[in-house]
Amino acid sequence: MLEEWNVLKVDLSSGTVAREILDTGKVRKYIGGRGLGAALMAPYAVQGVDPLDGSVPLILAAGPLTGAGIPSGDRFSLSTLSPLTGTVMDTNSGGRLGRSLRRAGSDLMIISGRSRTPAAIVVQDGDIRIETARDLWGCTVSETVLRLKERWGKTAGMSVIGPAGENGVRYASIMTERMRAMGRGGAGAVMGSKNLKAIIVMGTGQVPVHDEARLRVVLEESNRWLRAHPVTSKALPALGTPMLVEICTRAGIFPLRNFQSVAVGQEQAYSGEELARRFTVSRSGCTGCYIQCGRVTEADGSRGEGPEYESLWALGPDLGIEDLRKIIPAAHRCNELGMDTISAGGTLACAMELAQKNIRPSSVRFGEAGTIMKVLEDIAYRRGEGNDLAEGSLAVALKAGAPQYAMQVKGMELPGYDPRGVQGQGLAYATSSRGGCHLRGGYLIAREILGIPKKVHGTQVLGKGGHVARAQDFGAVADSLSVCRFATFALAPEYWSRMVSAVTGWEIGGEDLIRTGERIITLERILNLQMGIGPDADILPRRFTAEPLTEGACAGEVVHLDELLAEYYEHRDWPGGVPSGIRKKELGLDEERGRII
Repeated sequence: MLEEWNVLKVDLSSGTVAREILDTGKVRKYIGGRGLGAALMAPYAVQGVDPLDGSVPLILAAGPLTGAGIPSGDRFSLSTLSPLTGTVMDTNSGGRLGRSLRRAGSDLMIISGRSRTPAAIVVQDGDIRIETARDLWGCTVSETVLRLKERWGKTAGMSVIGPAGENGVRYASIMTERMRAMGRGGAGAVMGSKNLKAIIVMGTGQVPVHDEARLRVVLEESNRWLRAHPVTSKALPALGTPMLVEICTRAGIFPLRNFQSVAVGQEQAYSGEELARRFTVSRSGCTGCYIQCGRVTEADGSRGEGPEYESLWALGPDLGIEDLRKIIPAAHRCNELGMDTISAGGTLACAMELAQKNIRPSSVRFGEAGTIMKVLEDIAYRRGEGNDLAEGSLAVALKAGAPQYAMQVKGMELPGYDPRGVQGQGLAYATSSRGGCHLRGGYLIAREILGIPKKVHGTQVLGKGGHVARAQDFGAVADSLSVCRFATFALAPEYWSRMVSAVTGWEIGGEDLIRTGERIITLERILNLQMGIGPDADILPRRFTAEPLTEGACAGEVVHLDELLAEYYEHRDWPGGVPSGIRKKELGLDEERGRII
């Protein structure tokens, strides 16, 4: 039975490393991954804290299933505080790093302090050291990864930052093995503030499994479901996430030009089908994943992974650009610079609309693709107008005196689903713990558009509070187990609980996992409240609540946010948006602050 959680602590200020043990009785309360990271962030979640002052740690946490041969289960989570939103945040990634960390004998890495000079952390089984990275500082992501692979080999797990992280862009990404982005919220800027360029991990051990025979049985069943589900067996392998372009267009929720309108019609020049037919070189995916939803694409001499649905939208139609030959290189360049594509596109779209309305001058205009590549570089290196754009759309719009044109929640730019046609997704944006995010909000697109696990009508309001809460809870479970969200499309909570029981020896049911997910979501709300981010931040831009859509399948719709929030708060027992004392006690969250774990 899994009885202890091995913690590796790295202090960049003193240059010291140490090992500690966490009793799994405490770990089990939060599963691992995202939940454990949130619990460990509790002492740092105080009002007025600056995520970039070096005092806030980066917490890399594997889940109990990481490295155990689980389908789509070799992910890891990273937790910190967001320099973009000021909220508690987590982000996660596939690749080799999580599995390598566990094979090296560690389940968790806590990185604190700030190095005086550019540094890299190297873990080789039991050997942990801090090395200089002066020769890597200033390199793009590909240049950095290539040099590291030449030194440490192709099988090393590694996460790095690019120039955007080095220069403190508030939506800088951390990139894992070149093109896997821990994108939302600006964790790359936190890593850059520590003068930490790279984390490299190599492990040769094995991840322990409590009952291998039991695990084989549940994996056989799970793999059958993955191969039978139409999304995980057909749509994603065939087109990747850009499959959603045509689906969302038909549903009337595919936004154009900073959400000023939505696309109509059946055939789009930037569809997933067009991407596959004209520009896709090969499939790709995370280590050990059956689905292989990624794509290697090439256009005008630019070759790399992506664009995913969100990147395609954010750097294309959201900017009035419909030519994939222009969109693909922009997405690739964001990855090379280490910059979140959604926030980069959303910030550019905001600047474009402000210029369109003669509120703020800008070098970028809707539909003009020629300036985009230069401006992305200027953002990453904080040159000229790029220095303002590096702060995010809300900062840009506030400075211009027109915050209503920033399509964001809590400072985080919204992804590519217009909430006026998907009421649950609108509620999810408003209540997401890390800001305007589709994934941390619960990804109601699965229910409202894809019909997973069952179809719920997008414009329906009644009942959405419960649907959003349930989706958020299950999402927190997936992020804490550190498994792919797509695999949860095909596998119900009971399958994941059986895997956890087989791997760890913890006897746990599917609804027990969901209850733990509720604990994690409530904990994140408590931490945000401690930092002064309360229910008044559970809002949407006025465009969505007061300006009806004028075209498409959802014409005439607005988001009925007040009704949605009231039902959601009641369902969670968060009167006025604040968790009640009774609910906190039921979830074991009534301890003194800073002693949650």
